[in-house]
Amino acid sequence: MFRNILVPVDLADRKILKKAIEVGVDQARHYGANLTLVSVVGGLQAKVSNSSENYKKRLAEFAQEISAAHDNIDIKSQIYEAADPSVEVGRYMLKAIEETSADLIIMATHQPGWFEYIVNSHGGHLASHAPISVFVVRD
Repeated sequence: MFRNILVPVDLADRKILKKAIEVGVDQARHYGANLTLVSVVGGLQAKVSNSSENYKKRLAEFAQEISAAHDNIDIKSQIYEAADPSVEVGRYMLKAIEETSADLIIMATHQPGWFEYIVNSHGGHLASHAPISVFVVRD
């Protein structure tokens, strides 16, 4: 059913990613699908790295850690550079869908609060605009 699965990742928020990654690995294994971790990076990334190249390396290492923990399932990683990732993540995720021929996005999200009444969450934006299925996983 699914051939290419994307899991958006922000390495600064690894704690909330665990469940979404578990679902991604499970679905990839179940369907024999490709699994790709995707990050939109740029601007100040001091929490994780001092450059996009360093972030790319750390994301690849994170993918390898997950792979090793799950019987060496093949997990790719991809970054997209943006001037302001917090604003442009939706646009770049739509680009990632196209470039990878993804047919499912599995993404972590936090419990919605008052702020989501003002500004749509990244998960909400993708669920509304992506041409593919979006599986939003709450921690």
